[in-house]
Amino acid sequence: MRDMIGYCGLDCEACDAYLATIHDDQALREKTAWLWAELNHAPILPEHINCEGCRAGRMKTVYCESLCGIRQCALKKGVATCGGCPELESCRTVEEILSHYPDARENLKG
Repeated sequence: MRDMIGYCGLDCEACDAYLATIHDDQALREKTAWLWAELNHAPILPEHINCEGCRAGRMKTVYCESLCGIRQCALKKGVATCGGCPELESCRTVEEILSHYPDARENLKG
């Protein structure tokens, strides 16, 4: 499995926070912060949009580092991704991601 597949199966290389970080793209940081703030009803600022991947041992957004229940669960269970969890198919924590992003399930099986 590629290192840039998140715990949930999403491809971090396609994430706007990751792209803004590796390209040092301030406009994309601002756009992403605005969108994420709207979606999460939270005060997310452009300076919060710095991430090198949720499984990377480096910089992550505040959400990915501390608030993502999927990441916290995977770390607690000691699995590389949700694909390594025997409860994947019945998991309520990751179900919303998998139902909206079919590629995520394939990435976890990959």
